[in-house]
Amino acid sequence: MTPEKATGPAPRTGTAPRTGAPEAPGAGLPLRERKKLRTRQALVDTALELFGEHGFDGVTLDRLCEAVEVSKRTFFRAFTSKEDVAMAPTQDLWAAFLVALENRPPEGGGGRLMATLEEALAEAIDRMPADGWAERTLASRRLAARTPSMDAHGLAFCERTTREAVATIGHRFTLDGPPAAAAPRARLAVDMLVAAFHQAMDAWVTQPSGHTRADLTHRLRTACAELPGALAATAVPRTDRRD
Repeated sequence: MTPEKATGPAPRTGTAPRTGAPEAPGAGLPLRERKKLRTRQALVDTALELFGEHGFDGVTLDRLCEAVEVSKRTFFRAFTSKEDVAMAPTQDLWAAFLVALENRPPEGGGGRLMATLEEALAEAIDRMPADGWAERTLASRRLAARTPSMDAHGLAFCERTTREAVATIGHRFTLDGPPAAAAPRARLAVDMLVAAFHQAMDAWVTQPSGHTRADLTHRLRTACAELPGALAATAVPRTDRRD
């Protein structure tokens, strides 16, 4: 999901689908851009370390910038707030999802929208850096669980990204059914993907070990596989309810 400022690992326009192992962050970029990415990564790593040690509210923006030896002006070129830097790992993931959705190959004649969304998100997980992304994501999610302002920031970020995903579906895909149903169906499909991802992420964070990108992808696919059953499930009132 993309934040208001560009914090994702790659630009949206002209990004070709990737195959094989993920490239190193910034590979092929000019030196100046690689320096910006290194500074950004240093801010993320230092923020998560300091927040983990002292709590989110126990670390000021001044202290964070001093620890990384950058100015506030440099910080705000990359992030909008402390919440933004703390949530960068998952925000980068959703930025990559939007890129993958935009660049779905036209061959194959199409398929189920939910399957397309699932594949785009699985591809995005695979695009994340092999070195440290899973650990940073784990630290970020554990921090968010005890930081209400991060939760609120995440809801706003999720809404923005959902709207962008729906817009991408609108101009990249033709959905079956009446034209008036296209937008609500696209919105519902993205909402279901987000719900499945949240379930997968919660299970991934709370598992005792094995916090890898591959395991997160497995949990995502498991959650998505339950969506048809959830929609078709019947609910019979219980007679042994205890009030």
